Amino acid sequence: MQIHWRTFLLDVFICSLGAYGGPEAHYGVITDQMITKKKYFTEEELIELIALTGILPGPSSTQTIVAIGQKVGGPLLGMLTMVVWALPVLIIMTALSFLSVFLERANISNENLRFIGPMAVGFIAVAGFRIGRKVVKDRFTLILMSASAIITFFIRTPWIYPLLLLIGGALAVLRSDEKNIWNRTKLNPPWKPFLFFLFFALGSLLLAGVTHNLFVQLFEKFYRYGYLVIGGGQVVVPLMFSELVEINHFMTGQEFLTGFGIVQGMPGPMFSFAAYAGGMAARGHSILYQIFGAMIGGIGIFLPGLLLIFFVYPIWEQLKAIRGIKISLSGITAVAGGFIVAAAVLLFIQNGFVPVSIAVTVLSFLLLYSKKVPAPIIVSLSIILGFIM
Repeated sequence: MQIHWRTFLLDVFICSLGAYGGPEAHYGVITDQMITKKKYFTEEELIELIALTGILPGPSSTQTIVAIGQKVGGPLLGMLTMVVWALPVLIIMTALSFLSVFLERANISNENLRFIGPMAVGFIAVAGFRIGRKVVKDRFTLILMSASAIITFFIRTPWIYPLLLLIGGALAVLRSDEKNIWNRTKLNPPWKPFLFFLFFALGSLLLAGVTHNLFVQLFEKFYRYGYLVIGGGQVVVPLMFSELVEINHFMTGQEFLTGFGIVQGMPGPMFSFAAYAGGMAARGHSILYQIFGAMIGGIGIFLPGLLLIFFVYPIWEQLKAIRGIKISLSGITAVAGGFIVAAAVLLFIQNGFVPVSIAVTVLSFLLLYSKKVPAPIIVSLSIILGFIM
């Protein structure tokens, strides 16, 4: 079937405009537009692709739709798919990084946005609950998720996240009674994307170690966030909060939660929060300086996942034959679920034990979990409530 790129990218844009509420909701939009209406993909292929992106670091729904573009028209269309999918919300979140300055000049208090933080905690709690139900299949996965939540609540250094993910996967493999799970299979990977991935990972680490340039530091941080995430943007929230707020003081806890809360009501990938965070980190200079900081944040966090899907997707059929990869996934996803639980608890404490804030968190959780009230309406209600009270 001959597919015109312009038509395909228009369908991607339609998906982007309707993609609220995180990866699970995004898959519904992708299924409706890309499979049911246009038949670019089959449901079986989509399910397999979701399994693949569940293993890979990076934004899973973004990698999924990029892989569809790659299948339809090759790497170039995959890259254009990424731009059309993420650019609209990245622009919006960049603009919102100027929000505190705008509020100050308009003589509007940040207190008017104080309920966005508690609302964001409710959103993260829903993600943790849904993912927990999906990954906890027995006592072993329950213990893994609980242990990772406790450990990452008390230890929020960058190295703990990949270490726990590796341990979770290794324990799942060791627990398996199956034999010959690392069966050999012939792979013909396109090495160039993977070499670029390593180049940026190692190069940014080395460069950040020898220079204090803000843009270099930001790129290293957000690129690292991009390759540490398995299971959705919420997983890396405690690490981002620790580094951006508690260690580097790029923004206050309230500003962090405000941006994270607002992005919940925006269409498109949640990783676009990086544009807001990058802009906030670069504020205090010129407008162009702040915009560049936002660009660094957005590019840095999306780039590793993009390079990895370009590397892995062409050899996915061969990788699926390796039984050990499938077995390790149960442990990896259980650990990732624990990360989200830790993020919800951490941010709940950050908000304080104020009755009205607790009520907003609980109400946001119930409304989002019911699936009867769209995320943008919940965000709008939280903002309106702040102005009223």
